[in-house]
Amino acid sequence: MELCKLFLLLLTVMTVADAIWIELPTSGTKCLSEDIHSNVVVLADYSVIGDEEHAQANVVPTISVKVTSPFGNNLYHKENVTHGQFAFTTTEAGNYLACFWMDNHAPGAKAVTIGIDWKTGISAKDWESVARKEKIEGVELELVKLEGIVQAIHENLEYLKDREAVMREESEKTNARVAWLSIMSLGICIAAAVLQVLYLKNFFHKKKLI
Repeated sequence: MELCKLFLLLLTVMTVADAIWIELPTSGTKCLSEDIHSNVVVLADYSVIGDEEHAQANVVPTISVKVTSPFGNNLYHKENVTHGQFAFTTTEAGNYLACFWMDNHAPGAKAVTIGIDWKTGISAKDWESVARKEKIEGVELELVKLEGIVQAIHENLEYLKDREAVMREESEKTNARVAWLSIMSLGICIAAAVLQVLYLKNFFHKKKLI
């Protein structure tokens, strides 16, 4: 089981740098989210991909971008842009949200495609700068990369363990509340049944039926 977790985490670490393509409608907002733990570097590049219709009209639609933290703090906000980059280091664990929408005054009424290169953790690290600073290359540089990947996997495992512990604690609290509620409901039902029996017994005595 642990081997499967390590394999899945390795795949996650190696694929978080893949480019994402989304089609942005003329109205409405599209968002991307990722569950990231604290103290992780996030780096993303985005750009509007013009199509033939926009090229023929010699116009490039502009978009707006907003990135927020799990607590709703504004990390990045740009309007009337065709491309850009944002980078930050997470300060709290949770879902980080990046939302895109077309500007109201964007020319044309056609949807556009946006290319997003979203990198987190080890994938966002500038290995060329590391190589120049540490004066390493070749196999030594690859070993440093592997060391970084292993460290990232270890941090992800610790994060998953912490999340599992929190979820287990919440589940135990919920189960305890449900158990007490069941006991209280049962007690109320028994008390109501006893009172009903006593009332009927008293009623039958008054009517001299028993």
